[in-house]
Amino acid sequence: MRVVAGTRKGIPLKSLQGTDTRPTSDKVKESVFNIIGPYFDGGIAVELFGGSGSLSLEALSRGIDEAFLFEKNVKACAIIKANAEKCRFTEELHIKRADARNAVKVLQAEGKKAKLLFIDPPYAETAFYNLALEFVEADLLTENAVIVCEHEKQLELPEAYGSYYKIKSSVYGNSAVSIYEK
Repeated sequence: MRVVAGTRKGIPLKSLQGTDTRPTSDKVKESVFNIIGPYFDGGIAVELFGGSGSLSLEALSRGIDEAFLFEKNVKACAIIKANAEKCRFTEELHIKRADARNAVKVLQAEGKKAKLLFIDPPYAETAFYNLALEFVEADLLTENAVIVCEHEKQLELPEAYGSYYKIKSSVYGNSAVSIYEK
């Protein structure tokens, strides 16, 4: 696993060994960023269920100003911190050792709105995809925001989360990615 493109292209990333996390493959990551926009002119990314921090670090490498990452696993947070240091994004990546269900409250308190929202929970935890609707209803997404959900290919996510509609759904092996825009 590595940073695929941008200012930190090619930097290898570590992930937590075992089954506690499921890192997004480089192939899926590259495909997602080709769809949502290969490069960004600022903004904030929010990654729920951070795992290795791969998606946030990729977004930062491609021009996002800062990223807020939520991960409750202590060991995963240590890996994310090491990856951020390796990529020299320690100031831009804000690691929140917290349950993703607290993300809305945390971002409201910080006065931040996301341009990119990544939701990639453990596949068995399908209720967590409803966090997308919480972000929409709390007005925590910028006008041109994109919601990216990675899920099991058998799981059909809703066609919309509030005013954000599914614009694309792609399958990669056992995984699928659904992308929503306003």
